[in-house]
Amino acid sequence: MDEQNNEIKPIEGEDFYYTPEGYKCFTEKYHLKRGYCCRSGCRHCPYGYDKKKDKQF
Repeated sequence: MDEQNNEIKPIEGEDFYYTPEGYKCFTEKYHLKRGYCCRSGCRHCPYGYDKKKDKQF
């Protein structure tokens, strides 16, 4: 029986891109689709999280 998978499938070029170092970097659009802040200090965080201060704006 097939299990229902509610996970968001990221699309390269729209939801993420690869940095010159080879890391996957998620875009602001992906973070908004996901719907919450993971508190990892992401480069394109639309939620205003500051990892150094451990606070959201």
